[in-house]
Amino acid sequence: MTSSPQAALVIGAGDATGGEIAKRFAREGLIACATRRSADKLQPLIDEIKAAGGQAHGFASDARKEEEVVALVERIESEIAPIEVMVFNIGANVPCSILDETARKYFKIWEMACFSAFLVGREVAKRMVSRGRGTIIFTGATAGMRGAANFAAFAGAKHALRALAQSMARELGPRGVHVAHVVVDGAIDTDFIRENFPERYALRSEDGILNPAHIADNYWHLHTQPRDAWTHELDLRPWIERW
Repeated sequence: MTSSPQAALVIGAGDATGGEIAKRFAREGLIACATRRSADKLQPLIDEIKAAGGQAHGFASDARKEEEVVALVERIESEIAPIEVMVFNIGANVPCSILDETARKYFKIWEMACFSAFLVGREVAKRMVSRGRGTIIFTGATAGMRGAANFAAFAGAKHALRALAQSMARELGPRGVHVAHVVVDGAIDTDFIRENFPERYALRSEDGILNPAHIADNYWHLHTQPRDAWTHELDLRPWIERW
């Protein structure tokens, strides 16, 4: 438990990984501040955290909009608690052949998976540097390590996200802010995987897909690492996943 109020800001607190991350930090005594573009979709998560004895707030916010990001961070810092940890968890995994990709969709994927990370990362970093502490975690993907066929837009955005995380870590680490990048390499236990990839989802009983709660445990571990042994990049994959 924390000795004074601290906030954990989760950008992209969806029904699986993002929601589990918010719950994990709330269990440790931080005030979970969860965002999605639709506030209504956040209510079940907020209710679940509160029912378990935690504190949580939900915010409708479009992380691609600079003015909304600035206002969100200022509101949390001034009305709720200092942001001790920020997790950026927006996906944007949309496959498409390079022969059919449109400029509009390519740009939108970059906005979602990289530009929004810059906006949120910049705003929380300003506060964390002034306090000399804090944790910023970016959720990456296999696409940030290698670009697969039909994923040019997603791979480009995730490569850029990884570069952003590396640059921020090198600049902010010496100022007391831990910046980490997590490569999630494998299918995650979500409704999307269950409905669209039933054969892959069937591996769930063999621990063949990632459990969102176990991903969240690793995020908490990153946040609690002593600063003499910080991890910058962590990759998570099921034991049967090829890599």
